[in-house]
Order: sequence, then structure tokens, then C-alpha cells
Amino acid sequence: MDLKRTIIDLMPGPLVRTFASPYIAGKGIGAGVAKADDLHSKLGIYSTVDLLAEEVFSRKDVEATVQIYLRMVEALKDRPFASISLKPTSLGINESEAYCQENLRRIVAAAAQHGMHITLDMEDRHFTDVTLRMFKAIRNEFDNFGIVLQSRLFRTTEDIKALHAKPCKVRICIGIYREPADVALQDKADMKAKLFEHVQLLLDHGHYPEIATHEESLIHRCMEYLDKRGVPKDAYEFQMLLGVPRTEMQKEIVKRGQIVRLYVPFAEDWKYAVHYLKRRLAANPAMAVMVMKNMFGS
Repeated sequence: MDLKRTIIDLMPGPLVRTFASPYIAGKGIGAGVAKADDLHSKLGIYSTVDLLAEEVFSRKDVEATVQIYLRMVEALKDRPFASISLKPTSLGINESEAYCQENLRRIVAAAAQHGMHITLDMEDRHFTDVTLRMFKAIRNEFDNFGIVLQSRLFRTTEDIKALHAKPCKVRICIGIYREPADVALQDKADMKAKLFEHVQLLLDHGHYPEIATHEESLIHRCMEYLDKRGVPKDAYEFQMLLGVPRTEMQKEIVKRGQIVRLYVPFAEDWKYAVHYLKRRLAANPAMAVMVMKNMFGS
């Protein structure tokens, strides 16, 4: 384990909580819903709301998580500016693929009744194949289901080509999980260049790219390409994380008549919020500087 990771792992919970406040909506479904409402009413920004709950193992805890998501669907059903994100490791994949797929299907089916979109998040490389299998199986039945792909992985180009015959919403991002050199790019510049290529490939295959990046030069590069290609502004969107200070960039996107959607996580148990932020800090220590800017308005 490298020194940076060790230092972050040793950070006390209260300190992490201080750093986490801009990045997490708060505790409980109400906090997530309130943040989604606030973002849309004040800034015209859309949200994908997520429960922070990874590595859930017992059936009791998985079922409790499913019930929270079902309540989220009810709470957000009249908000076309809000969607929901799900993670396999919180919904039973640690027990079996069949069990997890059935839990995912329950939530997607409930959301489909209200025309609400659900995104299946992509976790580390050990879950890529099973996540894609479950996605494709449920996508055969429901149209309100999208997926996440990570441009750092060498396999992603082929995964896009084999994704699904039906057009899908696909969040294309670099990915937060640190992967070894035999399966993934190691240089951030290479990852960003590959993300741009993947946006083009997704469009070529009829999909709806959800371009997830905070890199303003990459966003502008995508805008220029999409405008030149004549892609309708309702055929793609940009996505970012709650709390990352990109206000002017977000305003620019909204002014263009496009969707910018923020990932809006909330927690029922604070330990998951701590885990989430430690992962983000390990991947991008510059987040600490961003937090300080948010906290002190500098």
C-alpha cells in the first residue's frame, strides 16, 4: 500500500466528515431529495441520487437496502430531473448473480412505472463481466435502465461494441478504481483521450453518452466535436460529482440548453460516507483543496 493511501486510511472519521460535507447530500432519503430539488430549482441542474452502501453481505442488510431504493423511487417519482444509481455490491452480488439480478429488477421495474431512469454503476474490474450480464438481461425487458463504463479499462472499446442492440444511456467516465497495468491505462491524460474516443464510439452505436468528467478542456473538446457532428443537444449530457467546484462550467452547459447532471449521494449509515470520501481522496488528493475552497469560499 502506498503512503498516500495509508495516510487517507488513517484519517479519523470526524475529519473525513468535515471533508465530506460538500460531496454528500446528508443523511437519509429526504436529504437526497432536498438536494436534487435545490439543484434543479436554483441552477437548472439534474441529479442522479444514490445511497452510499457498498459491500453489503447479509440478506437482511441487502433487503433493507432494496427497500430504501424502493422508497427512493416513490420519493422521486414526480421529479423528471432526477434519476437513481445502483451498485451491485449493495444489492446481493456477494451472495449470487441471480439474487442480485432479481433485486436490481425489482427496483428497475418499480421505477419503470413512473418513467424514471436507473443507472447501474460499474465497480472494480472483478465485477465488470457480471455487471454487464445483469445489465443486458434486465435491459432486454426494461428501457429505463442504463450502465456505466470506464475508459481506463482496455476492454471498454469492445464492451461498447457488444453493449446492447437497443440504444442505452451510458455514463462514460475514467473510473475511480485503481486497476493494474495489465488491464487498464495508468496515465490520466491517456484515460481522458480514450474517454473522448469512447464518446464518439457510443454515438456511432446509437447510444446516449453521459459524459462524466470535471476536466473543462475535455468538456469543451466534446462540445466542439458534438456541435460539428450536429448531434442534437438532447442526445447526450454531461455529468459531474456533487461538491466539485465547477459552477461556471455547469452554468455554461445549462445555458447551451443541455443537461448537466450531478451525482448526489446520501447515507443512512455514516461509515459508508466515510468510505466513499476516502476512495475519492485516494484517487484525487486535489479534492482536499477543492473542499477547502468550498468551505472558505476562496
